[in-house]
Amino acid sequence: MTILGVDDFKAKLRGGGARSNLFKCTLNYPAYAGGDVELSSFMCRAANLPGSTVTTLEVPFRGRMLKVGGDRTFESWTVTILNDTGFEVRDPMERWMNGINAHSANTGLTNPADYQVDLIVDQLDRDESVIKRYNFRGAFPESVTEIALTYDQGAEIETFDVSFAYQYWESNTTS
Repeated sequence: MTILGVDDFKAKLRGGGARSNLFKCTLNYPAYAGGDVELSSFMCRAANLPGSTVTTLEVPFRGRMLKVGGDRTFESWTVTILNDTGFEVRDPMERWMNGINAHSANTGLTNPADYQVDLIVDQLDRDESVIKRYNFRGAFPESVTEIALTYDQGAEIETFDVSFAYQYWESNTTS
């Protein structure tokens, strides 16, 4: 049995490894919500690369359970946003959600094409080139979290999370 050394490991770790702090989110908006896509990219403090699950269906056969692949499901995609004093990202998110279902009445847009957009998260290399891209198709915000106001926090910038529902994702290596 060969024990791999540090030089062997270093040779296998191409590019020095992907860095979790090198990413860019492109948060598009439907026209009625307004919103500055470039500003949203800068204010997006945290995100994640998506996962998905293929459910298992069990089919009984002669005393055994045959397992076969079922439906694919996608978890919500959540980003953390830094809040600026003009609420330039939060306000469009609130308008977006209000268009889907108004605060004052249980009414809103009925055509999904009017409120669903594509969102993108890019994993960047150390030279800022895109090494992995995920495109979330047909996305819309399902929640905008509260912003805690407290005397306990000294010099911290406010943040809030936005969770997006979406139809499916594509990456630059899958379709």
